[in-house]
Amino acid sequence: MTIDLYTWKTPNGRKASIALEELGLDYAVHSVDIGKDEQFDPEFLKISPNNKIPAIVDPDGPDGEPISVFETGAILLYLAEKTGRLMPGDPRGHALAMQWLMWQMGGFGPMLGQAHHFRRFAPEQIPYAVDRYSNEARRLYGVLDNRLAEAEFLAGEYSVADVATYPWAARHEWQGIALEDFGNVRRWYDAIAARPAVAKGMTVPA
Repeated sequence: MTIDLYTWKTPNGRKASIALEELGLDYAVHSVDIGKDEQFDPEFLKISPNNKIPAIVDPDGPDGEPISVFETGAILLYLAEKTGRLMPGDPRGHALAMQWLMWQMGGFGPMLGQAHHFRRFAPEQIPYAVDRYSNEARRLYGVLDNRLAEAEFLAGEYSVADVATYPWAARHEWQGIALEDFGNVRRWYDAIAARPAVAKGMTVPA
């Protein structure tokens, strides 16, 4: 059955489309143009009460009934559990995937999002904010680089943690980051970018 994906062209939106592509699930794309405030539409709020993209509706939920899921971490975990893929099966690998997924959701995404805002979109330049979030972005890339010096992927094997982190790293230039300064991240980034499902998921919506 076809999953409905409500999304837009943001790093968070592309987490969901990459996962759906990686898992080979049928899905229909419904664009929610956040530039036009479509995320506040009452019908969308029934699916995503926090008025954020992405969100999904799976007509074949765990009990055979439709289920809607919002928040990217929840979507990735739901899809991984539904298919038994993108999550290591051993307890140690599972714990690694969970902690790096939470790291992305709690830090790498929000802090880089603030860097995007203050470096590119704020109506006035606030040097303190630019420095604060640019420096935090660099620190987080250092954390990522150190982890990737130990393993090919964040959980050892390719997982939801990588799916969640890559779309934010794909906008490294917005964050004032040169991947050449982080050799392990560069290697990881190039390997993920070369995956056909990732390349396709990054174009959703067109």
